[in-house]
Amino acid sequence: MIGRRIWQQRPRTLTWRWSSGGTLTRLYSSTTSPQRPSLLGFLSSDGAASFRASNSSVNFSIPYTINKCIAECELLQWFVKEGDQVEEFQPLCEVQSDKATIEITSRYKGKVAQILYVPGNIVKVGETLLKMDVEGSAASTLSSSDLESIKPPALESTELPGSKMSKNTKGGALSTPAVRHLAKEYGIDLNDVHGTGKDGRVLKEDVLEHVEGSAPLLGDEENLQYAFAEVKWQPDDKTVPLRGFQRAMVKTMTMAAKVPHFHYVEEINCDALVELKTSFQNNNSDPNVKHTFLPVLIKSLSMALSKYPFMNSCFNEESVEVILKGSHNIGIAMATSHGLAVPNIKNVQSLSILEITKELSRLQHLAKENKLSPADVSGGTITLSNIGAIGGKFGSPLLNLPEVAIIAMGRIQKVAHFAEDGDVYPVSTMTVNIGADHRVLDGATVARFCNEWKNFIENPEILMLQMR
Repeated sequence: MIGRRIWQQRPRTLTWRWSSGGTLTRLYSSTTSPQRPSLLGFLSSDGAASFRASNSSVNFSIPYTINKCIAECELLQWFVKEGDQVEEFQPLCEVQSDKATIEITSRYKGKVAQILYVPGNIVKVGETLLKMDVEGSAASTLSSSDLESIKPPALESTELPGSKMSKNTKGGALSTPAVRHLAKEYGIDLNDVHGTGKDGRVLKEDVLEHVEGSAPLLGDEENLQYAFAEVKWQPDDKTVPLRGFQRAMVKTMTMAAKVPHFHYVEEINCDALVELKTSFQNNNSDPNVKHTFLPVLIKSLSMALSKYPFMNSCFNEESVEVILKGSHNIGIAMATSHGLAVPNIKNVQSLSILEITKELSRLQHLAKENKLSPADVSGGTITLSNIGAIGGKFGSPLLNLPEVAIIAMGRIQKVAHFAEDGDVYPVSTMTVNIGADHRVLDGATVARFCNEWKNFIENPEILMLQMR
């Protein structure tokens, strides 16, 4: 999925810089590899400043400029700990909203005086995350005892990760945030684990070995009976808070359920599509490019949208207006370990199939690493859900508002068809289900649009003939 021509123009990264006049400037720079968005400074000295200076320290908070629709973020990890010296523009922490994962960086050079939240906390936009003594200010003269005295009581017994590792306040077990998270999943106290790393650091292997050592061995009948008895009589419920993309899905699907949906189901002959994909693979000279059915389906969808612009629109309920979108920003639903993400390929109408293939690969990689930027997941105009890649003939999708159409595609499978003379022959068939906002789209419009899209898929030569 591509929002720009990848091999002709490298993707631009959005960064923020503070100018000498104290204003926030947005800059673009080229990069050869995807990066997480990094906020170098957030607001000027108005009432909603992200860095609020006082007589003793500078307060850092989640900026209002991340997204006007975001009210809170989850704190994922700290890159610093109390007492650390911080350089200008050094990353301080990583937070995740329901849109993307973002690094917050320091505007100043100084020393971390106080950390107010721990990973996993939900922090409101504008609330102070940490306090820092800035070099050259009165804050830099504070002693360590002074810092300890202003430390909130709730944090005195709370473990705060550093940039590399942190020390458990109970017994001094050294470990990384990933290891502590693994231990928490197994319900293990790291103080009980023998660390084999440098300076007694607890490694991932140490935790797993500890788990295996505490589990009953196969063949040990007495231990097995005891273990089964525990599971039978003392089952534990687990409360899982929904964060990031999962929390966003709760909001969007709740709103979508209130919209009157119209669904249209059709079968598409994919024999020509299968042959085209095979030809792409056989003639592929770039080992970094993997050809699939999806880029052709995306491009053919864009061609059909050009003829039926109402399918590529957004509905404004307050003003009762339909906004026909000029760009075809086609979203692709992606199942990740962090939840359902829907990044979109920008300006598909201007891209070749190869460009779409490369952009799709980029977005899939970022989604897997949980590094999609706000730009990657915003501005979509229509959504494709390739549920067939996992299984199932077709799905019954709900709209990704404010879009007015979404398409769920089932798996491509061989089925028996009858010719006019009664002969039976195999056909590669895909079932699609188009979900439409019935306040905007009627059945006839959706059916004609689907016929146009189907014609491009079943006859790729027509697609190639009309491509620009």
